[in-house]
Amino acid sequence: MNANGFPAYLSLYKSGELRERMFRAQKILLSCSLCPRNCRARRLDGERGECGGGVWAEVASYAPHFGEESPLVGFKGSGTIFFSHCPLHCVFCQNWDISQAGAGTEVRSDELADMMMALQRFGCHNINVVTPTHYVPHILEALLLACETGLAIPIVYNSGGYESLETLALLDGVVDIYMPDFKYGDAADAKRYSDVDDYPRTARAALKEMHRQVGDLVLDGRGIAVKGLLVRHLVLPNNLAGTREALRFIAEEVSKETYVNIMDQYRPSFNAAQHADLARRITPEEFRRAVAMAGEFGLLRLDGS
Repeated sequence: MNANGFPAYLSLYKSGELRERMFRAQKILLSCSLCPRNCRARRLDGERGECGGGVWAEVASYAPHFGEESPLVGFKGSGTIFFSHCPLHCVFCQNWDISQAGAGTEVRSDELADMMMALQRFGCHNINVVTPTHYVPHILEALLLACETGLAIPIVYNSGGYESLETLALLDGVVDIYMPDFKYGDAADAKRYSDVDDYPRTARAALKEMHRQVGDLVLDGRGIAVKGLLVRHLVLPNNLAGTREALRFIAEEVSKETYVNIMDQYRPSFNAAQHADLARRITPEEFRRAVAMAGEFGLLRLDGS
């Protein structure tokens, strides 16, 4: 939100900068480097990237969602748009049918804009684009079209934290609320369980850039998020998420005022049972230790607290 209480992207729309960002993003699809995989797929020629993304955006579902973090849900829900495919290939993904198998339907940008407008009409407090990285050009075009028909609620960028700084630069002043995961503190675990190189370094740089753009999470008088950074950390069994390092980094290198959701809902989904260290749920003690660590590092803005 800007100083006048409107979403940041409206200023870029009025100045013409939003259109310029869209054109710059679309050019990347000629040789795709939207995510740090940098696979150079010629997506406009019909080639799919390592993420699975092709020419058009693909959407699995869209609806008001009441299971997100409380500052996003508010009274009327977060307006989620779940995109198909994902730059991460997590063996334990709970939404594997969407992220890995690609369940969903191709949509043109005008259809995506219509979804945004429908969610606003439902009364949702925000447009929450879930796993958006590989469809940033499509989202920018849809946002441009939606602005022309009156979109005026914040954009939430809900990602796995594996982001290119160049792509984030295109979103500076567009996204109001960033909600990344911080999945791993150890690069070898990230490679083993999500098939990406150097996740911790990449995610650390991304979180710092997101915070630079939007700052700490700001709530309105109703307790609803209007701008800022919200970080998710899923506790994994056997400390595979590197919780201490993740929380230390957030507290010491991002901000102690960061709003953090330490999540206890891990279950061995998809192919997790094939990995002995991931083949069970976390224990209550593992979760208690994670929450205690947040307190040790001075992170007191925890979801639900």
